[in-house]
Amino acid sequence: MHTAITIDALKVLDAIDRKGSFAGAANELFRVPSAISYTVQKLEEDLNVAIFDRTGHRAALTPAGRYLLEEGRTLLEAAENLAHTTRQVAQGWETRLRIGFNSLLPAECLFPAVKEFYELGVPVEVQLVEEVFAGSWDALQSRRIDLIVGADQVSKPAGSFNTKPLGNMTFVYAVAPDHPLTRVSQPLREEDIVRFPAAVAADTSRSLPPGHAGIFRRQRTVTVANIDQKIAVQKNGLAVGWLPEARVRDQLANGSLIALEVHEPRQAIQLHLARHAEDQGKALMWFWEKLGESSDIAAWLQP
Repeated sequence: MHTAITIDALKVLDAIDRKGSFAGAANELFRVPSAISYTVQKLEEDLNVAIFDRTGHRAALTPAGRYLLEEGRTLLEAAENLAHTTRQVAQGWETRLRIGFNSLLPAECLFPAVKEFYELGVPVEVQLVEEVFAGSWDALQSRRIDLIVGADQVSKPAGSFNTKPLGNMTFVYAVAPDHPLTRVSQPLREEDIVRFPAAVAADTSRSLPPGHAGIFRRQRTVTVANIDQKIAVQKNGLAVGWLPEARVRDQLANGSLIALEVHEPRQAIQLHLARHAEDQGKALMWFWEKLGESSDIAAWLQP
């Protein structure tokens, strides 16, 4: 369907408004003044609307003309962004990169890399998505995300993936300082623990089998959305359970959580970067290299 409003006509209106005259717009756009006048006249005729009030000494935008220009500038900006991102894609840059991170790690460990990436001046939209347990692999497999930070090896699905080890996450069994378990002789056994609810971060997987760890079959649960909420639940004495040791160092140091010895300790798990093997976008590969050697991530893990 033909429309009278073109990108070129909007550029002409924008130039007239900024330069204050038809002649100024002509100079900026490297056109003769008659061409500027013709473009405006043609637009007015096609829309059957007066865009400029010519009764004064100089042409001034009518209310309709002002509305057209203000809304049109949004289209001009969108057109410029479209042109830029098209060139960007042609050069191998993605328009968007979705980075999933395992909830065992804090989002803050990714911030320095994201900041450094934006300093490159490449207008790639970066999205950070928190996932829990098998949800990380599930999101990568279904392409809801492009890169996992903190993928475990236990829930890895079949497929062609590249992985890079980041380090080991260790765990501590922690409870609030006034919790009854602090008064039970250690190491704690199953019969000691099952009397109290376990805090559980809900697996975000949509299709892969959901994962869980450190919960006994007879134990009640308090389910939350992520590790931050799980920490808060245990600090407040509502439940008990295993927590990433690095995530609760401050709480253990100030006494708001107490570490207890358990008869069957939870083993550390190795966390990885992971991506689809065939994906080679420039932004993806930049983060692949940067996060693979990130000291900000390493600070939360053991070698």
